[in-house]
Amino acid sequence: MAGLWTGAAALAAAGRRGRWWPHPLIRSVALWTVKTFDKILIANRGEIACRVIKTCKKMGIKTVAIHSDVDASSVHVKMADEAVCVGPAPTSKSYLNMDAIMDAVRSTGAQAVHPGYGFLSENKEFAKRLAAEDVIFIGPDTHAIQAMGDKIESKLLAKKAKVNTIPGFDGVVKDADEAVRIAREIGYPVMIKASAGGGGKGMRIAWDDEETRDGFRFSSQEAASSFGDDRLLIEKFIDNPRHIEIQVLGDKHGNALWLNERECSIQRRNQKVVEEAPSIFLDSETRIAMGEQAVALAKAVNYSSAGTVEFLVDSKKNFYFLEMNTRLQVEHPITECITGLDLVQEMIRVAKGYPLRHKQADIPINGWAVECRVYAEDPYKSFGLPSIGRLSQYEEPIRLPGVRVDSGIQPGSDISIYYDPMISKLITYGSDRTEALKRMEDALDNYVIRGVTHNIALLREVIINSRFIEGDINTKFLSDVYPDGFKGHQLTETERNQFLAVASSLFVASQLRAQHFQDHGNSRVPIVKPQVASWELSVKLHDEIHAVVASSRGPTFSVEVDGSKLNVTSTWNLASPLLSVNVDGTQRTIQCLSREAGGNMSIQFLGTVYKVRILTKLAAELNNFMLEKAAEDTSSVLRSPMPGVVVAISVKPGDLVAEGQEICVIEAMKMQNSMTAGKTGKVKSVHCKAGDTVGEGDLLVELE
Repeated sequence: MAGLWTGAAALAAAGRRGRWWPHPLIRSVALWTVKTFDKILIANRGEIACRVIKTCKKMGIKTVAIHSDVDASSVHVKMADEAVCVGPAPTSKSYLNMDAIMDAVRSTGAQAVHPGYGFLSENKEFAKRLAAEDVIFIGPDTHAIQAMGDKIESKLLAKKAKVNTIPGFDGVVKDADEAVRIAREIGYPVMIKASAGGGGKGMRIAWDDEETRDGFRFSSQEAASSFGDDRLLIEKFIDNPRHIEIQVLGDKHGNALWLNERECSIQRRNQKVVEEAPSIFLDSETRIAMGEQAVALAKAVNYSSAGTVEFLVDSKKNFYFLEMNTRLQVEHPITECITGLDLVQEMIRVAKGYPLRHKQADIPINGWAVECRVYAEDPYKSFGLPSIGRLSQYEEPIRLPGVRVDSGIQPGSDISIYYDPMISKLITYGSDRTEALKRMEDALDNYVIRGVTHNIALLREVIINSRFIEGDINTKFLSDVYPDGFKGHQLTETERNQFLAVASSLFVASQLRAQHFQDHGNSRVPIVKPQVASWELSVKLHDEIHAVVASSRGPTFSVEVDGSKLNVTSTWNLASPLLSVNVDGTQRTIQCLSREAGGNMSIQFLGTVYKVRILTKLAAELNNFMLEKAAEDTSSVLRSPMPGVVVAISVKPGDLVAEGQEICVIEAMKMQNSMTAGKTGKVKSVHCKAGDTVGEGDLLVELE
């Protein structure tokens, strides 16, 4: 019985496949028809808005979507029963615009608001304004939001509740000088982070005084931009920890449960990339201890909703409270997979005042779930710098068993600089970790995303890495495994030969199709079809040229690559975005992204896109007479590595700069990135100013 259908999705599956309840916690239709609210407004966008709407529909609740003007045609707007525009594209004028959202609540008569995650989900003022108008905030009360949303206050409460905490300064850091003094007292390295909010924004690790000053500046600016609160705290940075979190669920009657853990150690820039549940690292004793401490903290603030208590766990299974997120977490689907609970439904029931329906003993760990965050990012730049563009082609791999995709996009959707670059959350479920990871590998290979750069290559490399498979991971996994940056999949000799054979077969298949002529007997000129027994090819990959000979026998190509013979079989449907090929008994799913008349091809193979140039032997000989274009000297120019907004310019024409010195700061998707000089020299010209919007590759500064 393959498939990943829990919670809300169980009903959809039941409708398609007959009555099928895959989990004992989801058996009664009455569970979905309990009276809660008539209408809920979702104060969010994208995939999480779609996720909430799906559960509301199952519960018979009408929904209201809010949107910015650029999101007017978004999927979440189309899914909702009603939609209200709350302002222009910038989040401060739309999704963070409390006045406009309150007007939308009043005009639509919504009885409750689900905030999703991010934006206003942990804003106590928003919850207060809703309460003042007798509108239910689907989340914890303002006391819990205040107490747990403030990292300083939450740490003090955690200590009082006898929860293990990280050594640090229990107060607000006033300025950079005080930050340096505190950091020296605690001892380097330290973590500087925003008191409000989360999601990796407003967080910096500092190893010395200079990094502390820079970290204070960037963290406070990011915190102010993302959360409207620039307060910072400093605590000891625990080197090489795991990031493991506990999902909690409480009601208004004093009950609270822990719903097992999620392993979230694979991160870049303090933002999660791959998550799984349960954790391969925890034993039952540690799991129970962490769960009980998480519940103790929740009960200390009378927590009544879904929430997440995050811990850092060292190699000896010592764990320390990191923070509590008083909202639905991005990675909540993997908890739904292994427990059978629909967390959005539970939040709605609790908000209406119903007690929890389950006891701690009812909460199982059934199977294994993995989530990959698919982003519109270039993984070859700092493990993922944002990319923008329009999705020209988009197909989710939901036809595969055990696959769930939470998304809020469709073909034609725009990924803009204004919002988070997440495309979707790709979740796979299996009876054990091995099955879940294999299904993830297949799902990534079958995911079609065209029009924007994406991080599928990185995600696939992570899940097949031997260290990851063995469970030898921590929050520095990416930098440890790829110390020189991510370079894509490194082909073994066997894989290289397979790839060259597949690419050559594609080339010949396209040539044969071009020669094909449908003769209906009306041709005035007889067509002489060339009969080619074999094709002698020159294939260039990674600056190496390989001699290949290919011959066709129906759907099978016999290919000789550098002396090795391989058989490649496929349907050779060149119009399909996905192509299943069999290479000497090994099944592969590939994607041919581009195919040019000059022989250049881009093929996604084992997750990574490889560029090859395939020429016939004669064409290759003639190509040797062609002049090559000289490469640009990039050491004297600074170009934007991503689309974004220029926050600050630190130089002017005539200034002398040293290699590595900050030239400007670019903000993209609420993250600030320092751009530095590639060499020592004098500034010749500055091509941007603070406030300018720049695209990837735009010229920022020139040096003499």
